[in-house]
Amino acid sequence: MDTRLDYFADPTAGKALKYFMSAGRTLKESPLPAAAQELVALRVSQINGCAACIDVHTKDAAAAGETPVRLNLVAAWREATVFTEAERAALELAEEGTRVADAATGVGDEVWTRAAEHYDEEQLTALVILVSFMNAVNRLNIITRQPAGGYEPGQFR
Repeated sequence: MDTRLDYFADPTAGKALKYFMSAGRTLKESPLPAAAQELVALRVSQINGCAACIDVHTKDAAAAGETPVRLNLVAAWREATVFTEAERAALELAEEGTRVADAATGVGDEVWTRAAEHYDEEQLTALVILVSFMNAVNRLNIITRQPAGGYEPGQFR
């Protein structure tokens, strides 16, 4: 599969993505636990079918110490026993926040309440922005057919 656009060679993309990607770096510094961030980023990318982002987030999570078992079970997190209740709440919110077209009501009150039981307002804010950010990045990569497989952990830092 050939990439449709080279974001690194295009001056407009370079200018815009410099600021856009700084939002992602800011989220990394938020009080939302790093493990939850990677699990959510991975799950959103799985739902959207963004191979480039799945590549990035599985490798970054593994480099940060995430176990292969947990990474392999993210797609089936509801049936898996390896996630904390807080992580499960974050994954549930991420799924509903990603599948807004499937559930015309967006994120349900019960899902929000479960997430709020585990995360304070600053963490919830980071979680919501992360879900939105990952959906946008997924779309940038899918539309332009960005390739997967060649990412090295930490490459975009």
